[in-house]
This record gives sequence, structure tokens and C-alpha cells, in this order.
Amino acid sequence: MTRPITLFTGQWADLPLEEVAKLASGWGYDGLELACWGDHLDPWRWDDEAYVAGKLELLEKYNLKVWAISNHLKGQAICDDPIDLRHEDMLSAKVWGDGDPEGVRQRAAEEMKNTARLAAKLGVKTVIGFTGSPIWKYVAMFPPVPEAVIEAGYQEFADRWNPILDVFDEVGVRFAHEVHPSEIAYDYWTTVRTLEAIDHRPSFGLNWDPSHMVWQGIDPVSFLWDFQDLIYHVDCKDTKLRMHNGRNGRMGSHLPWNDPRRGWDFVSTGHGDVPWEDAFRMLNTIGYDGPISVEWEDAGMDRLVGAPEALEFVRTHAYDAPEAAFDAAFSSK
Repeated sequence: MTRPITLFTGQWADLPLEEVAKLASGWGYDGLELACWGDHLDPWRWDDEAYVAGKLELLEKYNLKVWAISNHLKGQAICDDPIDLRHEDMLSAKVWGDGDPEGVRQRAAEEMKNTARLAAKLGVKTVIGFTGSPIWKYVAMFPPVPEAVIEAGYQEFADRWNPILDVFDEVGVRFAHEVHPSEIAYDYWTTVRTLEAIDHRPSFGLNWDPSHMVWQGIDPVSFLWDFQDLIYHVDCKDTKLRMHNGRNGRMGSHLPWNDPRRGWDFVSTGHGDVPWEDAFRMLNTIGYDGPISVEWEDAGMDRLVGAPEALEFVRTHAYDAPEAAFDAAFSSK
């Protein structure tokens, strides 16, 4: 397979980067999708040449490369409303500051600009992340919400993200938004509306992660076809549906991961209901040639088991497109 397979380090940020690199290299990964938390990457040090060189040297030591970096946690805080204890727990002290919501949003936006600058210094063309959303809290549409409030939410997203995307344009890096509940784009139609809100800026594309579509009832393969020119990055994570008993619901019921009363759970790649063969064939069809990144999340499986197993699954199933159609052999010329 010509496309590199990487491991997203977000779920491994409790470990030093060198330890993660050693594990990933030993399993046979081609590279890492580096997270901007833990000690893995610090966007505020984007202009520290020694720091950047040190990260690249560490990867080279373990025969790994980097094609994309991710900053989901700070991206979440850029548009979110409310900003509360959830954000304090996951943001750095530098971004959280005194916890004043608007200050948090502005510092998070500044870090995202620095993430683009850091990506450019690393020779990386894609940053993956979240956007947050000022209107996710209205998802149930009750109590009733005027359409003007929803429109204002998309406008706020555009107002906050256009200056960030200006920096992405300046340094030649793209942002790949992960379509995900609690974000401004969380399903098919909100993705359409989000793209319209920023006038389809080329610097803003999509990170395809089917695990967030399956439990919503969205076809992840059709999503690839319809947004094929905007698939800037691919994450492989799986979801297992458990709604057959008439009790478990799609919304999760405020239950913890791996609770059998949940209607769905994230599971290691290949153990869920994502139609992987159709998805990989569609990636071939649309000509996606970027990295395929394993995002390991499974509350019922040890990650030291799941990560190497997921790599083997992807290597087996994400085969390249053929160089010629099978019926080319029928030609007499």
C-alpha cells in the first residue's frame, strides 16, 4: 500500500512522545499524527528552531514521519458556548488563564494560528481539529429556537475562524475539520452550511472519521463521494451499534463508555459497524492519497493490543487501486 499509515497520538498523550514513537515504530507504523498536547507538540514554540528540529530528529530516530498534526482541544474552545469546567480540565493553563470565557476563546484562537505556523515549520500541510460551536446546545431544538439564532451561530463561527484561516493561507497549510457532534459541522447538512458560512475557503476542508457518522445514521461512504474534493485527511476509528434491544438510545443516555446500556460505543478499528471495505474502495475512487491515521479509542480493549491490531487491519483492507481495470485484458490491441 502506497498511502502511509499513521497513529494519532491524542489518546497517548499521557506518555512521553519518545515512548509513543518507540511503540509505533516497533509495530510498523509509517508515522505519527502528532497531537498538540502533552509533551508531543507545543504550538507556542513554533518559532523555536531547536525545538522543531528536535521533534523531527526524534521521529527520524524511530524511522517515522509526520504528515499531519492535530489540535482538537484548543479548537474546541474557539467557538464553544458555554466555556466551563469541561474546558478547564482539557486546556493548558496558558489558554485557560483566568477562565474568562471570551479570553479563553481568544487565546485558543491564537494557539490555532500558532498551530498552522508550527505545521509549516515541520513541513506539514494539514492541521486536524475541532471548531467548537455556539449553537450545539440548541441541537434538540426545544425549547424552540428562532432561525435567526442559528444563523447568528454560523456567522459567529465565520467571524472567529476567518482570521485564523488567514494565517493558514499565509503559511500554506490547510485545516481539516473533524465532523463531530458538538462542533459547528456535525452531520451532512451542517457540513454544507458550515462550508457556505465561510464561502468555501480552500484552506478549510474535512477530516473524515466515520465513527461519528455511523451512530448518527449517516452513510460515511456517500459522505466521501459528495465531499471528495474536501477530504484533506482520514482517521480510522470504529463504532459499534447496540440499539437492537429497544432500550438503548442513539444519544448515549449520559452513560460512560463501554456501559452495555449505551446505544453505541467507539471500538477499535475493524470491531464495529463502519463499512470499511466500501470506504477504502471509495477512497481509491476519489483519489485520496494522503495518510490513513488510526485513532485508537476503545474502552473495552487495551490500547497496546488495539493499536497494532488496527494497523494490521488497515494494511490488509486499505489496498491501492489497480493500475488497470480487469477488462483491459479483453482488448486485442
